[in-house]
Amino acid sequence: MRHRMMRESGGRHQKPRERLADRPAGRVEGRSADQCDGQRDGQIAGQLAVQEEFSRRTLAAADFPVYGVAAGPAPAGAALAAFETSAGELRWVEVQCGDWRSAAGPYVTVRTYRPGAERCDRLPELEDLVEDERDRLYEQLGIDEGDGPGRVRALREWITVDGEPRAVEVHEDRPVLELGFVVAAEPAPVWAGRLRVGGSTVTVCGRGVAPGAVELGSIGDFEHYLRGRTELLRDLAARRARHVPVEERELPPAAGLEAHRELIAQTVAESAAIEAQVRVGRTPRLPRGLRGEVGAVRWEAAVRQQMRLATETREEAVAAVTSMVNHLDRLSQHTHWLVGTAEGAAAVEEVVRYTVFASEVASLPAQQAWERLRRERPVGGGAGVWEEQRLAEQLWLSAWEQWRAARS
Repeated sequence: MRHRMMRESGGRHQKPRERLADRPAGRVEGRSADQCDGQRDGQIAGQLAVQEEFSRRTLAAADFPVYGVAAGPAPAGAALAAFETSAGELRWVEVQCGDWRSAAGPYVTVRTYRPGAERCDRLPELEDLVEDERDRLYEQLGIDEGDGPGRVRALREWITVDGEPRAVEVHEDRPVLELGFVVAAEPAPVWAGRLRVGGSTVTVCGRGVAPGAVELGSIGDFEHYLRGRTELLRDLAARRARHVPVEERELPPAAGLEAHRELIAQTVAESAAIEAQVRVGRTPRLPRGLRGEVGAVRWEAAVRQQMRLATETREEAVAAVTSMVNHLDRLSQHTHWLVGTAEGAAAVEEVVRYTVFASEVASLPAQQAWERLRRERPVGGGAGVWEEQRLAEQLWLSAWEQWRAARS
């Protein structure tokens, strides 16, 4: 089980998250706004107290040294950032220090793995640690430094651990600005390094501070870090409480089927981006420009338009839009023609019209085959169940190929 501060990373290392105050407290009839705010604050305080005590018990059982920043340009702002447990065993602990609210830093995270972790699990590459830090900045502060790699350097530095200098290989990545993009100062690099301390692997990631200026030391008392984590989570919860969910916002009116088309275009772009990263051996990570608010707004616009044009309830519209998106996403993964071709554009249009109006489109057999495939998703059973699923998928793909042949 993994416990992290509300990071919504699009990378491979996604984890169950402790989520607080995702929505502002709703309006309660007969109560003042102050009463509602007080009730919400009390609920958040109770949740934070429970989480802090759980973290305290978990870290008290740590049977290996955990390291943090002992001295240097960013000793303030210490907080427990994350930890992971598996089968009741603490796998790693990450602490942070510095100014987490600033893209300029200084800000440093230090993660300590239990001895022998590298023999059981594939530890993240240094490039992934840099992208994780950029994910944090995007998710906590809404700052997008772009998707890496930028200008990359491999450095050999020295980091002091318990007073002893240790050599460390460092991966540094400086964002590359797009042409015509004017800023007051060039973006600072983010770096990550890995070193061995005793029998443990320790990773360090920083921004706004040079690797050689960081001094690490073993942590004897976690109370300061636990209180820092609670304060940070309280701050993040307050920020989220001021955020109005997309479902409750007034959105610009959609024209015709454009909301459906835009949602599909984003979904296909997401799949293409992930596949491209896999092909070149990079960790699959959704580009930040396709995450969060952008996708949520497009999804909500399509659902509202589905409700209006198809005269459906919200539940029905969500199911219809979900099926539409899954249909075209899966088709893009099984074919080479859906993206960038005239027949691909025609297929998208027919799926949209069938979803909204149940139109008698030329690809109706493929639409019906998809409905059968979707209904027959295996949830258990033996080889026979999976064979039925495979045959249903073949019939669906064959129906699309017949549609293509008829258009020739």
